[in-house]
Amino acid sequence: MPHPWTADEILAIARSYQPACVLIAAADLDLFDELASGPLTADEAARRVHADLRGTTTLLDALAALELLEKRDSHYHLDAAAADLLTADHPRTVLAMVQHQGNCLRRWGRLAEAVRDGAPLERQPSIRGADADEASFISAMHNLSVRFADELVGELQPLPFNHLLDIGGASGTWTMAFLRTQPDATATLFDLPHVLPMAEQRLADAGLRDRVQLAGGDFLTNPLPAGADLAWVSAIVHQNSRAQNRRMFTAIAAALQPGGHILLRDIVMEESRTAPVAGALFAINMLVATEAGGTFTFAELRDDLASAGFTDAAVVRHDEGMNSVVRARKR
Repeated sequence: MPHPWTADEILAIARSYQPACVLIAAADLDLFDELASGPLTADEAARRVHADLRGTTTLLDALAALELLEKRDSHYHLDAAAADLLTADHPRTVLAMVQHQGNCLRRWGRLAEAVRDGAPLERQPSIRGADADEASFISAMHNLSVRFADELVGELQPLPFNHLLDIGGASGTWTMAFLRTQPDATATLFDLPHVLPMAEQRLADAGLRDRVQLAGGDFLTNPLPAGADLAWVSAIVHQNSRAQNRRMFTAIAAALQPGGHILLRDIVMEESRTAPVAGALFAINMLVATEAGGTFTFAELRDDLASAGFTDAAVVRHDEGMNSVVRARKR
């Protein structure tokens, strides 16, 4: 049945960017970290973040209106619950993901251009700079995944393996979750060389560094390290075209031992491609950010895996978002 749309509902969607922009601006300015040390006046906050007084005052008032801060007299307070989520060093922080969403927003605002031209939009760095943006992306993946990685991997058990190959493993979050289920197993984390130090530090902090080999390269152009009996491909396939995924799956099959398994964690679309909603919207994110990425149906993933020598493909975990898991076996 068609939705009985009203003007107010349509306009609410059109204005929905406004609270996001307020939150992201405060994150990019490191305003929450400054407020975590104690209440500040607008003048004090402006000096701390090296910003204009009028601009800072307006932003602080908007944050208070959204109840992300509390304004008492002339001071702005960040309460403990918000500080847990919005300051950089707290274990529960989602600050990096907020900053990453700002990078996405700068592209989404020009969606019509991407639709017209069929090409991704040029990346516009935040005020923090391109290097900081990339670090935020890696941290954002950790912020997001660390909350459920152990639980999700636990749901996939029993899943015996001796050596894991984590392709595009970035932060190391998933490698750590898998190794915690198999105390005698080892792993190879494969990703671009410049992101490996971020994973190395997290693995060391978790006491798992001696069980993981770090290997640098591009999974679309470089051979993958051989010898694993389980390959984990987390939130990768949506970045690629189907042709690129076939190349990647072929490289993974070549690296895996006979009878080894591959696990794909990603969005799995229904045949209509209109559900789940999160997947249809994420396809927009790939349109504005990648040359040919998108979200795929199980039939597409199954066929692409089969072309690379995998069989018995099945969806072993269903999710409305990024946490569906497809499993297949190397012939």
